[in-house]
Amino acid sequence: MPASSDRQVVEVEGHRLSLSHLDRVLFPESGYTKAQVLRYYARVAPVMVPHVQGRPASFVRAPEGPRGESWVAKNPPPGSPTWVPVVPVKHREGTTQQIVVDSTAALVAMANLGAYEVHVPQWKADAGPGAHDRLVLDLDPGPGTDLVVCARVAQRLRQLLDDDGLTAHPVVSGSKGLHLYAPVHPASGRAVSGYAKELAARMMGEHPGLVVVSMARIERRGKVLIDWSQNASAKTTAAPYTVRLRETPGVAAPVTWDEVAACREPGQLAFDPEQVLDRVAEYGDLLAPLTTDATRGHLP
Repeated sequence: MPASSDRQVVEVEGHRLSLSHLDRVLFPESGYTKAQVLRYYARVAPVMVPHVQGRPASFVRAPEGPRGESWVAKNPPPGSPTWVPVVPVKHREGTTQQIVVDSTAALVAMANLGAYEVHVPQWKADAGPGAHDRLVLDLDPGPGTDLVVCARVAQRLRQLLDDDGLTAHPVVSGSKGLHLYAPVHPASGRAVSGYAKELAARMMGEHPGLVVVSMARIERRGKVLIDWSQNASAKTTAAPYTVRLRETPGVAAPVTWDEVAACREPGQLAFDPEQVLDRVAEYGDLLAPLTTDATRGHLP
């Protein structure tokens, strides 16, 4: 995919895609172009797709990049190929048809339409929202804290989850914080959310000066928010390996617990797309155990 060509027709997994605006600079600080984002998604798809496959996707669309207009889209972007699968999803406002990113071709097609961030729920469409198979905790640093503090909180949460028979896997959010995933045997969104809320409250009881479970900004100064609410069936989380629309092109990247323990500066756990591809080449998918039944735990 030559970066000098602003438009090109390519074939991906037997599907023809007309890629457009390839020279568009999406991230001015780094000069990162749309062509580079598409190339990243095409190359990272083998490890990303297993974590989004079967899940109704929402997207943050920003055709001009993070400095332009952006919005959350649940419906398929206009111009979506007819071969990209969709599933009906019930929401409070009614039923919507949502994309399922099931292949490299679907992932590249969505990014080509400016749907650069991929978000998914913790349940699959075929099982429905009554059968969550992942628990997620979003550690978000408030003013006066940073990713290093999130890493310390994550280490203790890992211990608490392990005590309850659940295995935690860390993923830097690609923004400011850290996500913790744990594979679980299918359970209702209410059950998973209830456990996650209790776990967050337990952590706050241990360290009231360090963590908070309230979204209120005034309560978050100097503390890490443990957002347990993303386990609700109606909520989504930035998918592993998705590009994040920030000033620079960050990625929601899996990391090792050794890296979490060694983190002393936020930059140590910040990766751009090229670095993530290098990590995948070296380590494979660090999050692969999340997709297997062997590590699933039962909620207490």
